This record gives sequence, C-alpha cells and structure tokens, in this order.
Amino acid sequence: MQIEVADVRDAERLRVCVRRASQVFHFAAQVAVTTSMVDPRHDFEVNAGGTLNLLEAILSAPNPPPVVFTSTNKVYGGLGDVALKQKSMRYVPADVATAANGISEQRPLDFHSPYGCSKGSADQYMIDYARTFDIPAVVFRMSCIYGPHQFGTEDQGWVAHFLIRAIDDQPITLYGDGRQVRDILFVEDLVNAFLLAQEKMGKVAGQAFNIGGGAANTISLLELLNLIGELHGEKPAVNFDQWRTGDQRYYVSDTAKFRAATGWEPQVDVREGVSRLYNWLLESRMTPAPVGAVGKAAAMLGGSGESSVLSLDWNIPGTAS
Repeated sequence: MQIEVADVRDAERLRVCVRRASQVFHFAAQVAVTTSMVDPRHDFEVNAGGTLNLLEAILSAPNPPPVVFTSTNKVYGGLGDVALKQKSMRYVPADVATAANGISEQRPLDFHSPYGCSKGSADQYMIDYARTFDIPAVVFRMSCIYGPHQFGTEDQGWVAHFLIRAIDDQPITLYGDGRQVRDILFVEDLVNAFLLAQEKMGKVAGQAFNIGGGAANTISLLELLNLIGELHGEKPAVNFDQWRTGDQRYYVSDTAKFRAATGWEPQVDVREGVSRLYNWLLESRMTPAPVGAVGKAAAMLGGSGESSVLSLDWNIPGTAS
C-alpha cells in the first residue's frame, strides 16, 4: 500500500493519484456542521471544491475509475415537516409508512447549514457528472456510522463519543431533549456496502442511495444512555442545552432501494455493535487518539495496476460517522 498525504484542494496531485487507481472511495471531507458554521468558506472549498477536483481528475483519466462518494443525510435538511409523536424516550413519525421504513431517496433535497450546502453540492455534482459525462459514480447519503477505531467527539461520531465520556467518567451534553432518533450502521456493514457498490457499479451508477442501519437499527440519544448504563454499570451524567441548527429530531434511512439493487443487508444489530465498540474502547484507552492534520487528506493506493484502489480519507478523529 502506498500512502500519499495530500489535500483534495490540490487538483494536480489528486489527478496523479487518480491515474494510478482502478477504484476510488471518496471519504475526504470537512465533517462537522458546527465547524462549517465557524468557517463556511473552508467547508465549501474542501467538500464542494475538493469533490469537483476529484471528478475532473477522474474525467481526465485514460480509464476513468468508478467512484463511491459518501454524502450525508443532512442533504434532506431539518425535516421539520415530518410530523412526529413524542414518546417518553424517542420521537416517532406520525405517518405509519415513515415509521416503518424511514426516509427514502424520494425525499426532496433541502440543504440546511453550510455543511449541508457543501455536501449537498458535492452530492449533486457526483450525480450530474455520472449523467453528463458517463462517469461511473454512486452517492451514499449516510446516516450514523460507528464501530472500532472511531474516536468520536461532540461534533462527530456521537455513539463513540458517548461511550468515551462514560468510560472516562465525564458528563455528556445533550442538545435538545435527547429524544432524537437515528439509525446507526456498524462500520463492517458499511464496508460491505462499499464493496457491493463497486461490484454492482454498472447497475447503481448515477444514483443516490440512503445508507444506514435502517428501521431495524434505530436508537435515540436517551436510549443509548440507557444501553451504556447496562454495559458500563452506570449512566454518565447528562447536561442539556439548546437545540443546534439543522438538527433532525428524526432521521432513519429507508435502505430498500440499495437492498433491491444489490441484496445488501446490515448484519450487526444495535446492541451487538455498541457492545463491540464499547469493548474495543476499553481495550484501547491506553493509546492516545490520533491527532489529525486539519486540511489534509490521505490518498491511499493499494496494490498496483488494475488492482489499485484510491481511498480519499479526511484525517480527522471521528470521521467514521
């Protein structure tokens, strides 16, 4: 494996890397809504500009490699028009079909926050380049990803963040009332989805898919705290603060479209996945979390010739979700 630490805003170096790849996985991004609000120009240059650089690099390659791009559920905005019923521990959609299946790709895009705008722009560029220039590209609009090797922070990787705070006996701040619901997807299931997307590229290119744990793997913030209490012996202390801009009270991925196209199904349920992450964090706490180089992306080329894979991964702790 060859690793080149570069920047997706460096179009020329990106072009060189792409020419050596037979497959591309585009994970490089500025990853937090909160950071995008502090420096929206940086957020745009990395997320939208960096993606356009990649697409141009692919377009210029003699044999354009297929690309899987990780977008976000934030392209659907705050979902404020989704009627919800408030239960003691979670929000539940009033619409029966939404409650059973989640949010589908038929949902209109509604960018909210600079992060939503930049990722949404990149999302749409991917789809349009596939349509206009016949680039083999697919978009994953991802929900919450979690698993071993995730060093979550308050802004990104919330499942790991909650577990780390509990292990370190530190309080957790909940923004809103804690009834927010997400579908969470274990990282191994996500990797399987990536590989299937490349394998089935001829069938899925030019499309966007909602990718997450789906309706079978949902959890609210309050419910996660209860599960942590079972695993750890006690729940962490909790403080409450105001809702944050663009926070969705309910988001669950309807994964039926990708399931129909590829046969993919998540294999790791919430309890098993959170338990595995908790045990891994216990074992790893003696090792400091890696310190990312902000503004840099690691371009990893594995193998050579037709077997080479280019993975663009933003080198910041917590980017696994």
